[in-house]
Amino acid sequence: MAATAYGVRSLFFSAAIVLLFAGSYGGATAASRPSRPSRPSRSRPSRPSRVYIKYKDPKVNVEERVEDLLSRMTLPEKLGQMTQVDRFNYSYSPSGPELFRKYMIGSILSNPYDTGATPLKRLGVANTMQKLSLETRLGIPMLYAVDAVHGHSTFINATIFPHNVGLGATRDPELVKRIGAITALEVRATGIAQDFAPCVAVCRDPRWGRCYESYSEDPKVVNMMTESIMDGLQGNAPYLADSKINVAGCAKHFVGDGGTVGGINENNTVGDNAAIYGIHMPPFEIAVKKGIASIMASYSSLNGVKMHANRAMITDYLKGTLKFQGFVISDWLGIDRITDPPRANYTYSIETAINAGIDMVMVPFAYIEYLEGLTKLVNGGYIPMSRIDDAVRRVLRVKFSIGLFEKPIAEETLAAEFGSDAHREVAREAVRKSIVLLKNGKTNVDKVVPLPKKVKKILVVGQHANNMGYQCGGFTLTWQGFNGTGEEIGRNKFMGLPTGKTRGTTILEGIMKTVDPTTEVVYVAEPNQETSKLHADAAYTIVVVGEAPYAETRGDSNTLSLADPGPDTISHTCGNGMKCLVVLVTGRPLVIEPYLDMIDALAVAWLPGTEGQGVADVLFGDHPFTGTLPRTWMKNVAQLPMNVGDKNYDPLFPFGFGIKT
Repeated sequence: MAATAYGVRSLFFSAAIVLLFAGSYGGATAASRPSRPSRPSRSRPSRPSRVYIKYKDPKVNVEERVEDLLSRMTLPEKLGQMTQVDRFNYSYSPSGPELFRKYMIGSILSNPYDTGATPLKRLGVANTMQKLSLETRLGIPMLYAVDAVHGHSTFINATIFPHNVGLGATRDPELVKRIGAITALEVRATGIAQDFAPCVAVCRDPRWGRCYESYSEDPKVVNMMTESIMDGLQGNAPYLADSKINVAGCAKHFVGDGGTVGGINENNTVGDNAAIYGIHMPPFEIAVKKGIASIMASYSSLNGVKMHANRAMITDYLKGTLKFQGFVISDWLGIDRITDPPRANYTYSIETAINAGIDMVMVPFAYIEYLEGLTKLVNGGYIPMSRIDDAVRRVLRVKFSIGLFEKPIAEETLAAEFGSDAHREVAREAVRKSIVLLKNGKTNVDKVVPLPKKVKKILVVGQHANNMGYQCGGFTLTWQGFNGTGEEIGRNKFMGLPTGKTRGTTILEGIMKTVDPTTEVVYVAEPNQETSKLHADAAYTIVVVGEAPYAETRGDSNTLSLADPGPDTISHTCGNGMKCLVVLVTGRPLVIEPYLDMIDALAVAWLPGTEGQGVADVLFGDHPFTGTLPRTWMKNVAQLPMNVGDKNYDPLFPFGFGIKT
C-alpha cells in the first residue's frame, strides 16, 4: 500500500514537472528552439476556458444534476456512495484518509459509543473528512450521520430531552416540533448533517427493550408526533429546508419492529394486513409524504421474512406504492444478520440486501470486504447495474437536495446554541408536560400533590433521585447509557473517548432548589428498616425508583419489575407508614400493583433527560400535571401484549389516563 501511494505521488510529481516545462517553453524541446529569441507578443495571454459541469450548477434542477453526475461515475465511485462506515475508521487509523481518497466512501456515522466533548472539535473533524471527500475526482461530499434520538444525546453537555415515550405523554405536537428544531441545531453545531431520527415504531408490547423509543402504542399518537418532529428536524420541507439549521431525517425502523412476538428485539412480527397497514405502516406513510430523506430497515422480520431482505416491502411497497424518493439504509451490521448465524454467507447477504432495495449499507468496519464482494456481484451480473444506479441516484438526490454540494463545510456559528439555557428551558417544559399522575391520595379527600414547599423536613429516597445517567436512560453519552454523572464511563476511558460531568439537574437537585429555604431536605439513596424511625418527623417522603439504563436487546424484559433495590426502597418507607409519593423513572410501564396500596401518590416521569427540575415543577404545584398515558399500564406481564381497543382489555391504568391538577 505504501509503495502504491508512493508511486502515485511520483506520477503526480512527474506530471507537474512536465506541465511546468510545457508552460515555460511552449511545448518545444530545447533542441528545436531558435538560436535567438523571438519578438515578444503584444497580445494578452489567453486564459484557460472553464468547462461547464452541469451537476455543479446550483441553478439546474436536482434531477438533472443527479443524472449528469451519475453518468460521469465509475463503478467504484458508485459503490462508495452506497457505503457508510464508522468515524473510528478515520480517527483511529493511520490510513483513515484512504476512506475517501481510495475507497471514495460516501457516508460516515458516529456510533452511540462515540461520545463527543466539544462541538467545535467534532466540527473540525467533520470538516477535515469533508475536505478529503471534496478532493476526489468528482468532488462528491460525504454525508455525516448520528443517532440523536432525544437531543444530541451522545455529546457531553448537550440538551437531553425526555425519550419518545415521555413526549407521547405530552400530546403536544407543537412542543415536539420545537424539540426537533433544537436537536437539529445542536447536531449541526457539531458539523453533522443527518440524524437517525425519528423512530416511528409503534410499540405494542412493553417487554421490548426499545419501547421507550416509541411515542405510543396508538398509531394515531405516533402519526401526530412523527409529523411534528419531522417539521422540527427537516424544517417542514422535503429532505431539508435550511442547510444551516436543519438536518436530514431518517425514519426507522421499517417496518413492524414494535410488534415482534413476545416483545423480543429483532424478533419476528406476525401480522395480517390490518396490523401491518393499519398499525405499523401509517407513520412511514406520513414520513414519505413529508419528504423524509432516508428510511432505515429493521433488524426484525415480518411474517418470517427478514426486513433487510424484504424486496416486497422495500422495493415494491415503499419505493413503488408509496413513491419514496430518498434512500433506504441498513441498520448497523443489518445485512450481516440476514443469515443465522450472522455473516454465515456474507456474499449472499450483500446480494440479497441490495437486490431487496437497500441503497446504503451501514457496514460499519469491514468496508473493504463489502466493497470487494459488491463489486464481484455486480461484475458477475448477480446485481444489475440498474439497481446500483437506482441506489446511487437516491443517495445523490438527498445530497443535492440538502445543499451538501453548495455548502459542504460546516460553520462554527452555531456553537453557542449547543446546550444553551433557552434549549434547556424547552427540555424542562417537556419534562413537566410528560409526567403522568397515576394516584393522588389513598382517598378522594386525602390529596398529596401539590406537595407543600415549607415544612420542617422532607425525606427523599432512592438511587434514581440523584443519578443523571438513570434519569436520561439509554442512548445517552454511550449506547447503553451510564450510571452517575458521566465522569466514570469505563468503556470511554478504555477507548480514550471523552468523559466528564454532563450539565443538567437531577430530580433531587430540582427538589432542593424548589422547596422553601427553611425546609430541611434529607437524601438517603438506599433506605433500610431503620430509615422510617430515624426520619419519623419528615412531613412526607419522595421515593424515586425505576429501571437502570439499557438499549435495544439488553432492555428486553419478561418481568418488567422494578430494578433493585427499588422494591425494598418502597417497603422501607411507604410500607412502614411514612406518607410517600413514588416517582417512577422508567422507559415503560412496570409491575407496580403489588405496592399500590402502600403508596399514597404515584407519578411516572418516564426518562426525563437532563432537566430534572421539570419534575419538581409539577410535584410542588408550580405547574399542573397534564400528562396522559401513551401506553396501557398492565396489572401483570401475563396480560401482555395488551393495547387499547383489545377485546379483553383490563389494565391497571388505561391508555390515556392521567390525573390533572
